[in-house]
Amino acid sequence: MAGNRPLPGGEPLAMLYAGHQFGSWVPQLGDGRAILIGQIRNKTDESWDLQLKGAGKTPYSRFGDGRAVIRSSVREYLCGEAMHGLSIPTTRALCVVTSPEPVQRETVEHAAVLCRMAPSHVRFGSFEVFYYREQYEKLKPLADHVIAEHFPHLAGHADPYAAWLTEVTTRTARLMALWQSVGFCHGVMNTDNMSILGLTLDYGPYGFINAFDPRHVCNHSDEGGRYVYDQQPGVGHWNISKLLQACLPLLSSQPEAAVERAQPILEHYREAFVSANLALLRAKLGLREARDNDHELINQWLDLLTRSRADFTRSFRFLANTDTNSVSPPTLLSDHFIDLEALSGWHQNYRSRLVSEQSDDAERASRMNRVNPKYVLRNHLAQAAIEKAQQGDASEIDRLMKLLRRPFDEQPGMEAYFAEPPPSARQISVSCSS
Repeated sequence: MAGNRPLPGGEPLAMLYAGHQFGSWVPQLGDGRAILIGQIRNKTDESWDLQLKGAGKTPYSRFGDGRAVIRSSVREYLCGEAMHGLSIPTTRALCVVTSPEPVQRETVEHAAVLCRMAPSHVRFGSFEVFYYREQYEKLKPLADHVIAEHFPHLAGHADPYAAWLTEVTTRTARLMALWQSVGFCHGVMNTDNMSILGLTLDYGPYGFINAFDPRHVCNHSDEGGRYVYDQQPGVGHWNISKLLQACLPLLSSQPEAAVERAQPILEHYREAFVSANLALLRAKLGLREARDNDHELINQWLDLLTRSRADFTRSFRFLANTDTNSVSPPTLLSDHFIDLEALSGWHQNYRSRLVSEQSDDAERASRMNRVNPKYVLRNHLAQAAIEKAQQGDASEIDRLMKLLRRPFDEQPGMEAYFAEPPPSARQISVSCSS
C-alpha cells in the first residue's frame, strides 16, 4: 500500500488523459502522481480499481515528483468517506500510509500515499485526448469497455452510444444537484476531474460552505471564480458538452449528423438537473407534494440564507424544528438570521404550506433529518485532523471517520463537531496543492 513493490498479480499502469483546465485546453495530462496497481472483484462481484496516489513518478509526471503529502492525502481520505456517508456517488479511500520523507510544496511537508478505490477512474478527459489527437479509432474500444463493464444494461441496445452518453449526462446532472444540496464545492471541475460514472473524483481544494454565499470560492487558485458554488451546475453542463464533442465520432461518421444527435443529449442535462435539484430541495424543506410555485419558496429561503450569511448546514437542520402551531420560527433558527422580519415573513408562507399538506411535525422533522446532515467535513475539522496526523497521531482521523459515517444521526457527545467554526478558522486557505 506504500507503493514500494507491486501488488501480487497486479499490472501497474498510469492512465493517459487530457482536459479543459479552468476552461483552457491542455493536450496532455495523465496520472502524474497516481498509478493503478490492480483491479479486484469483491464478494458481491463488484469490480474495483485500486489506485495509489503519491507513490512516485509516472510517465505523466512532467516536472513533478509524483509524491503526495499528508495534508492532501488526509483530506481526500476523509472526504471520500464523508461523501459516501451522505449517499453521494464518490471514489472511496482504502487507506493512507504516511512517511517522514520530506516533500517540497509551499513548505517542506511529510510524504503520504493514499490508496483510492473506484469502479473506474476513466474521465471525460480520457475521451478528449483521443478526439483532439484525431485518433478517433481509439474512442470506440474505450467506450465499449466502459459500457460493457459499467453500463451492462445497455448491451444489445439499438443505439448504445447515445443511450450511454444520455445516462452519463443524467448521472452528472444528479451529482451536481447532490453537491448543491449539501453545500459542497469541488473547487477544480476541470474535464479531467469528471468521472465517466458520475462519481465525485479528485478531492483537492474542496470545501463545505459555512456561512452561505452562492458566490463562495473554495479554491484560492481560482482567481476568476470559475468554479464558485452557484456555477457548479452550469460547469457540469459545459463539461458534458466537451464530452459530447469528444464522442461525436461515435454518434455518426458525418459531423453534421453527429452534432444533431448530440444536441438533445446536451439539452437533457438541464431537465435532469432541475428535476433532481427540485426534488432534493423539496425534501430538505420537508415538502411532500410538488407544486408549481415551489421554486419561489425555495429561492426565497436561499436568498434569506445569503443575506444573513447564515450557516448552510445548521440552518437546514434547525428548520426541521418548525412548529406549525406557532407563528414564530424556531429560536435556534432565528439566532442565525439578521433580518428577522424577512425570516418571519418567509416562515409564515412556509408554515402555511406545511399546514396545507396536513404535515405532521414529528414525522416531517424525522424526514428532514434524514436528508439534512448534522455533520459535514468542514475545513477546520479536516485541518485539526491533519495537524495531529503530521505529529504521528491518527486519533482525530479515526474520530472523524466514525462521525462522518453517520452524518444524519444526532450522535450525543459529538455536538462540538456541529458548531460553527471559530472566527479564526472560517477562512482556511485551500489551493490546488491541497
